[in-house]
Amino acid sequence: MKKLTLLCVIVLTLPNLIGQNKVPNLKLKKLDGKSALLHDYLEKGPVLVNFWATWCAPCKKEMVYLDQFEKKYSKDGFTILSISTDSQKSLSQVRSYIRSKKYSFDVFLDPNSQIFKKLNGNLMPTNVLIDKGGKIIWRHYGYLPGDEMKMEKEIRSALKKTS
Repeated sequence: MKKLTLLCVIVLTLPNLIGQNKVPNLKLKKLDGKSALLHDYLEKGPVLVNFWATWCAPCKKEMVYLDQFEKKYSKDGFTILSISTDSQKSLSQVRSYIRSKKYSFDVFLDPNSQIFKKLNGNLMPTNVLIDKGGKIIWRHYGYLPGDEMKMEKEIRSALKKTS
């Protein structure tokens, strides 16, 4: 009886576990108030979704490298979507910070952390690399100096760049 119960649990949960590796077509709100769909970006190529906040010092350090990767690999179809999880109250800080840095990547807002939760965000920063087919191929939590090298290696792998 225990084996039958275990088998039933596995059969019933397996489709959910497999499906968790694909991302839904999330509706994202841009910093300028316009909306965009995640899958529109995926049509071009791999996407790195970066969750950050203005209060997160490691996030800000990492963003310098994200900007470099966006500039370096955008011609290959790679996109970075930077999503701020700051609250509604601190949206002006998000806007002024992004304007002052002049980053090349698109910035989105997730003040209620809905997108963050849907992509299993854990701590700041959280990075989720998604291939063109919508499959999550890499996930990284936090930032320490040197993490950008691993990130670039994963980006290059997603782009199938060998040299």
